[in-house]
Amino acid sequence: QVQLVESGGGLVQAGGSLRLSCQVSGRTLSNLRIAWFRQAPGKEREFVVTLSRSGGSTSYTDSVKGRFTIATDNAKNTVSLEMNNLKPDDTAVYSCAADLRGVGWTGSAYQSPTNYFFWGQGTQVTVSS
Repeated sequence: QVQLVESGGGLVQAGGSLRLSCQVSGRTLSNLRIAWFRQAPGKEREFVVTLSRSGGSTSYTDSVKGRFTIATDNAKNTVSLEMNNLKPDDTAVYSCAADLRGVGWTGSAYQSPTNYFFWGQGTQVTVSS
């Protein structure tokens, strides 16, 4: 069983930065496709970024490109999401997701939350204007 625990959310002013972490247990990162999703109040869950099982490929949604960076610490089996130049529109609950499949997934597959079996509890990010 894979367990994901997020941390690092909080309140920040527009233009500020936050770093989210996802502690993964049960499997090593090399066996998982990892993604971050977010859900704002009244909106559907939105894809943010994914990392391939090999760790060699990433894909970001357009609205965060150049501002967000996903990274791994294989020694700690954690995945981080560095978020810079935050905007009020980034306000949401951010969740880490993982799946044991994910090899060869194209955009429509890795962007779909229904394809990820394992989820963390989420962490709130609030960006004030």
